[in-house]
Amino acid sequence: MFGLLDTLKLGAGIAAGLLLYHLYAVSIGYPSAARQARAGYVLVAEKSAAEARAAEMERQRNAATAAGEEHRKRLAAAAAAEQAARDTLETEIQSYELQLSQKNRACAVTAVDRQWLLRH
Repeated sequence: MFGLLDTLKLGAGIAAGLLLYHLYAVSIGYPSAARQARAGYVLVAEKSAAEARAAEMERQRNAATAAGEEHRKRLAAAAAAEQAARDTLETEIQSYELQLSQKNRACAVTAVDRQWLLRH
């Protein structure tokens, strides 16, 4: 049926076909390897996106905590400053009343006047 030369030609043709398929597959990439790589890439991309979201949420939480703490500090400082101003005003009023009493003069400041001074 087939001679030796025909068998060699057939073998060379098969080898050439396999070589051409291999070159084609290498040049465009093996389809199965590409699918596997894309599937792995999707998982890696989803994981990195989830990690980025978690890191951003943690950063926002830390920033909110720091802002809240700073607000509490400023509020405490404002309350202390207001109390100091109130104490200073009270001291000034008492000092003025003392000066008037030493000169035997009466202070015409009523409780309503005093409240107005404390508010303003």
